Amino acid sequence: MKKTHLTATQFKNLELSPPIIRGLSDAGFTYCSPIQDKTLPLSLRGKDIAGQAQTGTGKTAAFLLATFQYLLNDENEQIKNPRALILAPTRELAIQIHKDALLLSKHLNLNFALIYGGTSYKAQLQKIRSNVDIIIGTPGRIIDFYKQKAFTLDHIQVSVLDEADRMFDLGFIKDIRFLLRRMPAPESRLNLLFSATLSYKVTELAYEHMNNPELVRIKEEQVTSKAIKQSAFCPSNEQKIPLLIGALTFRQPKRAIIFVNTKRCAEKLYDYLKVNDFDSAVLSGDVAQDRREKLLKKFQENQLTMLIATDVAARGLHIPDVSHVINYDLPQDPEDYVHRIGRTARFGAEGEAISFICEEYAYSMPDIETFIGQKIPVQKITQEWLPEIKKPQRRTKNKFKRSLGRSPNRSSGGVQQTGISSPKSAIES
Repeated sequence: MKKTHLTATQFKNLELSPPIIRGLSDAGFTYCSPIQDKTLPLSLRGKDIAGQAQTGTGKTAAFLLATFQYLLNDENEQIKNPRALILAPTRELAIQIHKDALLLSKHLNLNFALIYGGTSYKAQLQKIRSNVDIIIGTPGRIIDFYKQKAFTLDHIQVSVLDEADRMFDLGFIKDIRFLLRRMPAPESRLNLLFSATLSYKVTELAYEHMNNPELVRIKEEQVTSKAIKQSAFCPSNEQKIPLLIGALTFRQPKRAIIFVNTKRCAEKLYDYLKVNDFDSAVLSGDVAQDRREKLLKKFQENQLTMLIATDVAARGLHIPDVSHVINYDLPQDPEDYVHRIGRTARFGAEGEAISFICEEYAYSMPDIETFIGQKIPVQKITQEWLPEIKKPQRRTKNKFKRSLGRSPNRSSGGVQQTGISSPKSAIES
């Protein structure tokens, strides 16, 4: 991994308490990334921040460190909890933030509650009713518990919105406003908002619910990272699967995410990859949360090396060390292209993004190139990139379900397991 993504500013030279510095040192972090360098000197002095930076540049550590220090600065003996609320658009991102919070608060006496939908209702309710300092989670389940009077927002001193642009995309903005309006006035708390884009909608939200925030933009010359090597092929529909097998054979990715537009296509690719001796896993939007977490854990522990994913399923995934992203199907929204290839080349690493401009989705490419402001080089398809491949036996739907270890009468969760690898943390997200 290159270190050129870091600045010359060291964390120890910022206004951070010694226990926080020790936590950073234990985690192996010495120098700030650009978004940390620009925002921490302001937020550590109580200035509200609306920060924009590309994914994988250290936004999570920027708001966690500021949150910890703000709470440490409060010497009020009548402290009432919870004192901070960190909101994320997806459960996976909430889980990653919680993991990083535990890592960086190793030498602090802070209690956390991780709250998200889809699992552990009673356990989460019991946790949030305890004496927690910081709540980290997704809006829906948090509002559910709030309406049950499991906790109060009356004493919130820090509010954080992570990936605010995705909050809008996923329709959470009413929930966000519901929570913000029940906290103390904006001038009575520290407000931190981070987003990949500071659109008009996001900045309007910032000025409505924050105290004259400082807008901090870490802009790249390109919408997509220079560390990502982008290329494309123009296969016929019949050539797509052989070309995918050829690309995997020649590139031999350390860890890859293959993006498709439908669950049906994901299942088809899984069968072809399996019969051609490539281990993979399918992640689609209807996967049960417990199975999803087990799958991602295997990815993190290098038991799986390839993930076949739809856009809905992959939102909020922060998985370092993904060497390759393959757009088997081009996305129909140009912004999704940026989010997809942003899964690689995270936090200073390098990566490769390969896209198939096929007959069905070729119309998307001009809009993508206009959006990212560059032409994607098209490579010639040679015969060696189109190997002879084995065809899987045709499966019935019930057989596919049984391959997941599930009863044929249950609705499919869309997960198939075989291979993945190791995310670091959302410190790098």
